[in-house]
Amino acid sequence: MIDFENFDNIIALTSYFNSNEICKQVIAESRWRDGDVICPYCGEHHCKVRKDGNYRCNKCKSNFSCLVGTIFENTKVPLPKWFVAMYLISSHKKGISSHQLARDIHVTQTTAWYMLQKVRLLYQQNDSVGFNGTIECDEVYIGGREKWKHKSMRIEHTQGRSTKTKTPVFGMAKRDVFVNKNGEEEPVTYVHAFKIQDTSKDTLQTIIQQFAVEGSTVITDEHNAYNGLENLGYSHAVINHGSDEFVNGSLYTNSIESFWSHFRRMIHGVYHDVSDKHLQKYIDEAVYRWNTKKDEEPLRFSHMFHMSIGLVVRWKQITMKRAA
Repeated sequence: MIDFENFDNIIALTSYFNSNEICKQVIAESRWRDGDVICPYCGEHHCKVRKDGNYRCNKCKSNFSCLVGTIFENTKVPLPKWFVAMYLISSHKKGISSHQLARDIHVTQTTAWYMLQKVRLLYQQNDSVGFNGTIECDEVYIGGREKWKHKSMRIEHTQGRSTKTKTPVFGMAKRDVFVNKNGEEEPVTYVHAFKIQDTSKDTLQTIIQQFAVEGSTVITDEHNAYNGLENLGYSHAVINHGSDEFVNGSLYTNSIESFWSHFRRMIHGVYHDVSDKHLQKYIDEAVYRWNTKKDEEPLRFSHMFHMSIGLVVRWKQITMKRAA
């Protein structure tokens, strides 16, 4: 079994994954570690290897390759380019645009965009993962940069919490500790974030109840939508930003605000603009990068690779309306 820790730089990666055959061998070994090839169509075990390197199911008589049932199924892009693309995507702190990826692996921008959209489906957040302990909550508004428009094109009354030209996003940051390779503990936060329709009490508190374990300490700003969290079984602490209060001992929302800062830099600095239609995919990407920022590059690449061999992406899941 291949050791992904060896790929701590792109030179090591490209030196090893230099042909479709080697890539397919690694995919097959990772999918069927005990050598028991399982048919992706009927689930039959112990499928036979054909002379051409593909497999045949003795039960349903289907012929298939190791790519069936993975993110690479039906791809016309050489697998070494896919592996390099996944390494670049996983190693860049703020992501990589389709234009830059196209230049790096020598494909068209349309192909690079499609590959990125496929990979973003691997980032989907796990709704079954809950938070406990100390949790910071905050909301942010994406879009609506009216100041760059001509005066005649600007929409009035879009400041503050207006959603005329902006999309609200809600986030939760759980404070935790991370044990590094030297056995030392470092503070870290893990995030959930979602595009929402509004920032009303019902919307925000429903999400908090879904992801925050009862009895947790929830820290928010003075937004009225958070009123009443005590009645739901939480310890609620408020930081009054309107009165220039930002830190009160261990009470602050700086962690989730740092995530918003990172997310905005990712959008404006790398992608420049994101449509509301694709916004949740970019949020999921930012959450994944934030939650794995303490992991080393080989671990992130390994994690992405193993997710990729368990996900089939169909064209209908990806619209033709392209984002950066």
